Amino acid sequence: MKERVGMLMGESVEGMPWLGTFHSIGAKMLRRHAELLGLKSNFTIIDTDDQLRLLKQLIEAANLDEKRWPARGLAGLIDKWKNKGLTPDQVDAGESALYADGKGQAMYTVYQARLRELNACDFGDLLLHNLTLLKSHRDVLEEYQNKFKYILVDEYQDTNAVQYLWLRLLAQKRKNIACVGDDDQSIYSWRGAEVANILRFEKDFPGAKIIRLEQNYRSTPHILAAASGLIAANSGRLGKTLWTDLDSGEKVRVLGVWDGPEEARRIGEEIEALQYKRVSLNDVAILVRAQFQTREFEDRFIQIGLHYKIVGGFRFYERAEIRDAIAYLRVINQPADDLAFERIVNTPKRGIGDKAVEKIHRVARAERTPLSVAAAHIVGTDELTGKARKSLSDLVIDIARWRDLAGRDSAATLSPSALTELVLEDSGYTAMLQAERSVEAAGRLENLKELVRAMEEYETLGDFLEHVSLVMDNDAGTQDEAVTIMTIHAAKGLEFNHVFCAGWEDGVFPSQRAMDEGGLTSVEEERRLAYVAITRAREKCTITHAANRRIYGQWTSSIPSRFIDELPAEHIEVEQTMTGGASLWRANWSERADPFAHLAAANATRAGQRGPGWQRAATSGGFNPAPSRVQEASKPAIGLGAKGRSDLAIGMRVFHEKFGYGLIEDIEGNKLEIEFEQAGRKRVMDSFVTVG
Repeated sequence: MKERVGMLMGESVEGMPWLGTFHSIGAKMLRRHAELLGLKSNFTIIDTDDQLRLLKQLIEAANLDEKRWPARGLAGLIDKWKNKGLTPDQVDAGESALYADGKGQAMYTVYQARLRELNACDFGDLLLHNLTLLKSHRDVLEEYQNKFKYILVDEYQDTNAVQYLWLRLLAQKRKNIACVGDDDQSIYSWRGAEVANILRFEKDFPGAKIIRLEQNYRSTPHILAAASGLIAANSGRLGKTLWTDLDSGEKVRVLGVWDGPEEARRIGEEIEALQYKRVSLNDVAILVRAQFQTREFEDRFIQIGLHYKIVGGFRFYERAEIRDAIAYLRVINQPADDLAFERIVNTPKRGIGDKAVEKIHRVARAERTPLSVAAAHIVGTDELTGKARKSLSDLVIDIARWRDLAGRDSAATLSPSALTELVLEDSGYTAMLQAERSVEAAGRLENLKELVRAMEEYETLGDFLEHVSLVMDNDAGTQDEAVTIMTIHAAKGLEFNHVFCAGWEDGVFPSQRAMDEGGLTSVEEERRLAYVAITRAREKCTITHAANRRIYGQWTSSIPSRFIDELPAEHIEVEQTMTGGASLWRANWSERADPFAHLAAANATRAGQRGPGWQRAATSGGFNPAPSRVQEASKPAIGLGAKGRSDLAIGMRVFHEKFGYGLIEDIEGNKLEIEFEQAGRKRVMDSFVTVG
């Protein structure tokens, strides 16, 4: 960008210090005026590790229980407050109550004071301090207002509150500000971005000229029309009409499958078919809502030898929490696995420090035994004292108990998945992540639940660990061509000829957390995320949804995402399949059918030919389409204008097999919004309830 601006202006790159990210420009401004904020110009910008270490010290000094009120949770709150432009004195009682029963504001105050003593800033301070500087020193504000004759901001829809306030101050005098952005692609509220910044631009700067960049050079008309029809359901948007000169291309395909494993199999088959047509794997992407969804694709692609790469994150079995869990299992399976023992001996933190580990190593070398055996020996001596000895003794006892439960000959033998759940619980690993109370920790917990689910297909712990070794040995990064698997967030700004959007069911996408906690605002952001997913495709976009998902160890019937309902009929082609890719039902959008209709047909006509998905569901006591559900196959379940039952009305009390009794709050076609007495508000299909 500097080079391009330099070419336009005839200046050298070195002569443009005010071109960069918000934070890099903020750091330059802050170093020039550090003394006005109680800092020196050579202040240190601390990283996340240093921030957490400092917060832990302050939490301990305040006599708070760090396990109950972890430093990572406080760091997340402070970051949120700084993104909003709030100094400690501006944090109200409601926000303060989010940490340590009302001590959040006090801890924020102490933290900022300690940073000044250390002549340090964290990342959030680079903008918050500048906002304070411009508000409290009029001469400095006027200096920069005169210096910055023109201000250009890219990706304006991703700005947060403090960035918005900072920009507004700088641009107040000259009002020569140009912002480039797409309100329909604002998908980062979880890190502070506020779509309202771009929506109110005309109010903030009266007389501003709006230039809509509506010509699209990437996608076909069908893809653009499908995405535009979907995003039109959002109320908070400026609005635009995308168009392209490209040929119409193929319609967006909506593909319904039996379950998650079949989704991975079917997409794998379609990618292999593309390979046969000489399509490069580099032109193919699979986009998922959450990282845990990648696991089934990874396992399937390893099985069929299809090269892939994970972009924007680690491969499933490379993630830290998965490696930690597998390390516990390796120690249980193989006592001589010293590398795994070193990883778990103090994970989570249990007071076994480096000195204690050195003593275990010394005993192991002297006795020529594995570390886990040496640990069992050392707890019976006076080599260790205090907390380290007690914690190591507890770990040794736990490992021995887990090993007994993993044995084949024991009457109390647990399955690999049940054993893993027990290990994560007993070791304190699950509690550690729950205590963090952060979005990242919630994602790690989801990944661990997916790990447990993956293990249900294996009879022994050894079989599963062997499978993991084979997966990890697959070095997809060395291949010239590979399918890209990534989250939709990571895909923003990228494009591929062929895109598969997987897992479009309510609860997965939009996510259950968004529906339960964020209300309409969060659902609209999820819809913007869906818009981003579809518009990553140049030539062909396929959306998949499964009738069944394994969630938290239980087979659950799923309904297609509400976003599928909102896709315009004339730009969509719908297909339903069963295991093995056999097409049981195919129709134009005007012939939409109940997602369970094809399951009923399969149940009636393919006895003895059901695939693994059906067998797992049946034997696990999970989803089994009851007659009351499948007899209404003529009722459309996907699409606009879907007709619902005439015997239901808002305010009526109904019963659902899973969620119990509740009151109907809203009816949309054949979908119901129900406030359940025990489970809270849920969105379900009307064929799943009875009047009670």
